[in-house]
Parts: sequence; structure tokens; C-alpha cells
Amino acid sequence: MTFNTSSTLDNSTHLWLEIPETELERSWLSQPFSTPNRRWVAYLNRLTLSAFLPWLYSEHGANAKPYPNQAALPSIWEAVNGTAISFGDTKMVLIPTEALDIDEFRVPQEWVDIPNWVADYYLAVQVNLEEKCIRIWGYTTHAQLKNSASYDAFDKAYCLDSEELISNLSILWLSQQLCLDVNTRASVAPLPELPLAQAQNLIQRLGNPNVIIPRTQIPFITWGALLQHGGWRQRLYEQRQGQQQWTVAEWLQNGVSDFAQRFGWITLDTQAASGARGSNVIETSPTIARRLTINEKQCELRVLPQGNIRDRIWRFELRALPGELLATGVKLRLLTEDLQPFEGNEVQVRNNIESIYLEVALGESPEGLVWEIEPTPDNFELEILYF
Repeated sequence: MTFNTSSTLDNSTHLWLEIPETELERSWLSQPFSTPNRRWVAYLNRLTLSAFLPWLYSEHGANAKPYPNQAALPSIWEAVNGTAISFGDTKMVLIPTEALDIDEFRVPQEWVDIPNWVADYYLAVQVNLEEKCIRIWGYTTHAQLKNSASYDAFDKAYCLDSEELISNLSILWLSQQLCLDVNTRASVAPLPELPLAQAQNLIQRLGNPNVIIPRTQIPFITWGALLQHGGWRQRLYEQRQGQQQWTVAEWLQNGVSDFAQRFGWITLDTQAASGARGSNVIETSPTIARRLTINEKQCELRVLPQGNIRDRIWRFELRALPGELLATGVKLRLLTEDLQPFEGNEVQVRNNIESIYLEVALGESPEGLVWEIEPTPDNFELEILYF
């Protein structure tokens, strides 16, 4: 990654970064989107990431990664422009555009008013496909957006004049190095909890790809509440691609869906002895599993039926890798799709052991369950498993 200094007409403090040649085609051929516009938004965001992340690592040693994780990005770009990245305790949001006019910086409201999307810094990015580069032409903070920006109710965006941005990104790093006490974030109001039936109705309605801009179709507090639930946002994305709602039982019978594979889920057969002590009879149980990292230690979350799949009794098991143990205090928790607890929904490691598990008996009606683990695994976001 290098600075591009070919333009002498622009502010010399702007940061110019080359887009890797290989990304120009590969980013375009990535995951599907519901409309050409959403595909284009995703393309600009992917190119921005491909130029910015390597530079950030090489220049500042920041081991930055997309927030909440790489697999979640398509569901975000289907809904709104922008990409969040995190490193350490700092979060940034990159807002790319190919527009030539940079008199104003417009930040979609989602990045400012959804509590778990709030960042410290917001970077204005201009993507120049002809020159195969991006330009970071300024940045601001969440606090400044909330306190000084004007709000465009039609476009649902916070707007700042370019003169109000800091054009030199080096100032940001200098303030971090000097540990200056900069108030980067303002307080935001919590969003309401959506009833399950309302969320399902919204996903059905807004999941129609003929609804071109779903973010403008309902009040923001309702839209924001839907998006901040990672499982509902992912389901909305899948619905807009025309994808059916897969269940865990269908994954075990037909293979894990492409969307679930991107989150790391696989199918495997686990073996366990059955019968009396010392029996040589071995039974295999179909299982879905995904690898997790908790406090830099690898472990595995498994979901498998107990007995016949039709009995609808399911085990969620958190296992350490062979030769390792789960640390004392680690918790595994299950919640309903709308994040409500229920009796017997949590188990905790009391002494270092290989695994902990929860078993849940489901009714005849289709249900969704959300899993959580404490401490929070790396790259975690809420997801819904359907049964």
C-alpha cells in the first residue's frame, strides 16, 4: 500500500491508498445482493477495506478487523453503506462514495444511533476507480456528529460540511499515541425491543427485493432495533436474496447452507459409546459445529439431537479442544429468538473441565434459539439457529 501523490489539486494532507489490482475483479464477483445498487455499495466497501486494512497494519501495527466480523458484512451492506473496523478498544467506520463532490460528509443514521454500532471515528472515503485508489479526505468523531452535524430526515443521515472535518488522519494517530483525553463518543438512547411477531412481519415485508430502500420504509427506532439484532439482520439479508429459512435438522440431512458456512458452521459425526460400561458398541450422532476463540483459546460449539431428530430434543455443547480444558467461569447461555431467557437456559464452568452443555426440548412449532457465551468469543455476533 502506498500513498498516491499524482494529484496536486487536492489537499496534500489527504491520505491516498492504492486498491490492490486483484481486488478490482474479485470484490465484484463476491456474494449476491438484492439489487444492482446494493451490489455496487458492497463493491465500494470491499475495495475500501482492501486498501485501508493493510495500510493500517503496516503503518500503525493495528491488527484491525471488520466489526462485528467478516461474515456479517453482506447483511450490513444490504441495508446500509459503511464498514466498521475495530482494533483494541477503538472502532472506526469507513463511509465510501464515488461522488466527486466532497463538500459534505454524510453518515447514515444507523452508524450513529444504533448503540452497538457506535464508533469512535468516522472516515470520509472517496473511491476513484479510474485511478484505482481511495482517498481518505477527512474524519470526525461520534460526539461531533451528534453535537454539531445537521440531520437529514429524508435520507436519514447526519451531515457535516467538509470544513468541519479533520483532513489529516495523522492527527488521529497522534492523539492516540499521546493518550489524549478525547471524548469521541456521545450518549445514544437505547432502542426498543421488538416483539417476535413484529420482527418476523418486518422481515417478511422488507425482505421483498422490490422494496428498494427498506431503511426508509419504517420509523428509524423500529428499523434500528431490527438491525441491531444480528440474527434478524442476517435473516432479512437472506430473505432479500430469495433464500429459504433453513433449520438445523435440514442442515444435518442436506448439509450446512452456504450462508451458515460463512459463519463457520460445518457438519460432522460425533462418536460415543452406548450400552453398558465397557461396551464396544459405538454410535455416531450427526452434529453441526463451529470453532470459536475465547480469550485466545480455541474451543468448539456443537449442536446435536438427542435421540431421534423428530423428538426435538437438542444439546448445545461447548467443548475445549483435545488436551485443553474450559476455564472456570465460562458460561453457555441460550435465549429465545427475541432474546428472552427461560428456565434452565444457562450453564457455567465451576472447575476446569473439558465441556459443558445444555439440553432443550422444543415444541412442535418452529422455533429459533440464540446462543451466547461469556467471555464473548472473538468476532461474535448474535445469530439465530432455527429448529
